[in-house]
Amino acid sequence: MIGSSRWGLAALTWAIIAVILILPPVLVMTEALRNGAGAPIASLADPDALSAIRLTLVMTALSVLINTIFGVLAAWVISKYRFPLRGFLVALIELPISVSPVVAGLVWLLLFGTQGWWGEALDRMNIHIAFAAPGILLATLFVTFPYVTRTIAPLMEQQGRDAEEAAMLLGASFFQILWRVTLPEARWALLSGVLLTTARAMGEFGAVSVVSGHIPGMTETMPLHIETLYNGYQTVAAFSMAALLALMAMATVGLRSLLEARARASLQTKDTAP
Repeated sequence: MIGSSRWGLAALTWAIIAVILILPPVLVMTEALRNGAGAPIASLADPDALSAIRLTLVMTALSVLINTIFGVLAAWVISKYRFPLRGFLVALIELPISVSPVVAGLVWLLLFGTQGWWGEALDRMNIHIAFAAPGILLATLFVTFPYVTRTIAPLMEQQGRDAEEAAMLLGASFFQILWRVTLPEARWALLSGVLLTTARAMGEFGAVSVVSGHIPGMTETMPLHIETLYNGYQTVAAFSMAALLALMAMATVGLRSLLEARARASLQTKDTAP
């Protein structure tokens, strides 16, 4: 009875995974290749498509770089120190996970849009944030900020401060301690957080859609370009771009899984060492 229940539960789990996780990317790939491999290649070579790919890669790279730096610093603060309103700071860091990205996009428009608080003054100085690349970067930074911090903060807290205080007594600076003492122990968690941030940045739609203005060839990222193509009844081109985005995301997630497996193996080796 127990054995049959176990196999039934396993079959149900695989059925759910197949429908929810496996079927969508398979259908995307199938639709992209419906007219052969030539059509997807031609659609991805379109200037607007190349612009969308380039903008996505640039925004992702900048977001990952900035959020890695500030994410590590934020993780250090909340894991190494106890101070008033620490819980409030943690809640603020986690806010982008719970707030709709569309809300974030609207906030950036309120601040930097043409009719926003600072939009008119910025426009006089010929500084464009909303409906331009800086606005897309701000929106992406907001939605991806928590991942590095929340990935490495628990590990930093578990490390304690003994080794860092010893390094400080030996005259090490803050950045020397961070680079040579703290981060080597947290490198796998940091890489995992970086890859999570990368995957999230590449696929962001809501906040970017609001703040970008959907200008083809200028402010359309890959997710926005997919919507434009699909709404224009360019089905093969839309699914081709979607397939490329899915492959990029799956490669990122696959690399993260590989790194996590390597981290577990390294930890087990360390635990079993005499």
